[in-house]
Amino acid sequence: MTDPGAMTELRVAVDRELCCGSGQCVLLAPAIFDQDEDDGIVLLLEAEPAEAYRKVVTEAAAVCPTGAIAISHRL
Repeated sequence: MTDPGAMTELRVAVDRELCCGSGQCVLLAPAIFDQDEDDGIVLLLEAEPAEAYRKVVTEAAAVCPTGAIAISHRL
């Protein structure tokens, strides 16, 4: 049985086909996300960010207008 209080490893994925290039993710977490210079579409810089980025990455996913950012957790 898994301890509900246990910390989980954060994993991030982006769907470049869904991204509209609004850049909100880059503004919130520039160490994790960037934008392609040619089309402005999201680039994922860090698929398994450190725990310190959990809050901003979660917020970036929440404000993404197209839902192009997916977050998953692994023990």
